[in-house]
Amino acid sequence: MSSRETIAPPDAARFNPSSSSTQANTMPATMGNITEAFEFANTNGDLGEFRAFVCRQTGNIHYQTDFIDAAELNDELPEDIDDEDKYIALPDKRELGLGKPLVLDFAREFLPNDFDEVRYFFSKRGAYPKFKALLARRGAIDRWHAFEAKATEQALREWCVLNEIEIVG
Repeated sequence: MSSRETIAPPDAARFNPSSSSTQANTMPATMGNITEAFEFANTNGDLGEFRAFVCRQTGNIHYQTDFIDAAELNDELPEDIDDEDKYIALPDKRELGLGKPLVLDFAREFLPNDFDEVRYFFSKRGAYPKFKALLARRGAIDRWHAFEAKATEQALREWCVLNEIEIVG
């Protein structure tokens, strides 16, 4: 089961600019906050659009969604949110090579006998459920999650460096 399918929305108070708990975020971002914002922004399905922005200067993260049941998570976005010198939207996982290429890398390394089948899955719609069923049959779900988490952290660290976002911790 992918973290994007089971992700719980972040605690609204933690990221609400008017909340006193936000003061811990008035410095460079932590890897945990960047990862959580990335997962939020990559929530997929028919739930609506999920976006997260990081302030390059403070490390504060602003959340927006049009999903009605999560409206309490919406931060009031700064008026200058479109100023790319100040704010940057967290990327889509595909922009970081964390979609099909990552799955194929995993299959090549850990499921070499199933590589052609995995590649076939990803040549059509509905690939992830088939891939996850294969992982379950092979007892490789935990290995996949560890592989995906490591690759995601590395890609996000590189993205932060590229976008001059200081990571602490």
